[in-house]
Amino acid sequence: MAEPGAVDTASLAGRRFQVRDRYEVGREKVREFARAVQNHHYAHHGEPHARELGYDSIVAPPTFASVIGMTGTKALLDTVLTDYDLTQILQTDQVFEMHRPILAGDIIRTEMLIESIRQFGDNDFITVKFELANQHDEILQIGSTTIVARRGAEVDPNMVAAVDKIFMHSRPEPGDPFHHDALSLIESDANEHTHVAPSRAVHTVPNFDELTVGDQLPAGTASLTRGDLANYAGVAGDPNPIHFSERAAELVGLPTVVAHGMLTMGLAAEYLTSWLGDPTAFEKFSVRFSGFVPVPPDAAATIDFTGKIKSLDTERRAGTIVLSGTSDGRKLFGRAIAEVRFS
Repeated sequence: MAEPGAVDTASLAGRRFQVRDRYEVGREKVREFARAVQNHHYAHHGEPHARELGYDSIVAPPTFASVIGMTGTKALLDTVLTDYDLTQILQTDQVFEMHRPILAGDIIRTEMLIESIRQFGDNDFITVKFELANQHDEILQIGSTTIVARRGAEVDPNMVAAVDKIFMHSRPEPGDPFHHDALSLIESDANEHTHVAPSRAVHTVPNFDELTVGDQLPAGTASLTRGDLANYAGVAGDPNPIHFSERAAELVGLPTVVAHGMLTMGLAAEYLTSWLGDPTAFEKFSVRFSGFVPVPPDAAATIDFTGKIKSLDTERRAGTIVLSGTSDGRKLFGRAIAEVRFS
């Protein structure tokens, strides 16, 4: 396999990479992540409850793949998408297609495809598709992430110096061999297949036969403190300082420190799981981020969630749920849709 390298950005669309290192899903990492995104279902925390859902190991939360995706994204930025700076990137869309739950003990192989790079003015919109498979070569998830970044823009040296002093020390040093060998270029698209999610039992609380299109889910709330943001930054491996540094937030024009988009998506997953009663009932979860949650230093920020049944599939006993999240009157999602199955 050829080695990836920094090339003209426009030519990168269509290139597929494999992350050389496998990701081993640790039991305590699953529990740590579940606490960070406030996902309280017992199957995330203990084997007896996971076995009630049909799994021998504890089950990772619906958005756990973001931890693995962050590792791959940083590898791309460090070795391929080198015109961009992680501190100057904004995530706009996230899609997870769940084929099988991620379990503690899984050893995951990751492939990434730079699906498209679209230029609008000074900004590049980059969509990266990912595929996660376990040690049995079973597809766990397929999804995509879209980020927007400014390429080649001049950055205030004072801002660079300030961010450098507060940036999390999580990126590899230039001499680190993994810095250059994190990815391998896949020459052929022969590994791209159409995957059909296997049928699996779910154990949901709502009775499908009693549901109606247009039904409203019970309203829910979540709260976030600065401590929650710092904890999530470490657990998820997201080093962007706008989530924990007042100075960094100020430098990019934000009113204060703001919550991670993926953290708000994780909270939305908990809101829906608390109604479903089964975190493995998700088949697809997609969000377009449109707002942010400002978190003051001396108080908790509150997020309000609502949901509505958009459609129902009687043959598959499945449904599509539209979710909404707001904080301080600000709409957080331009679109948030979950496709789920019912028992």
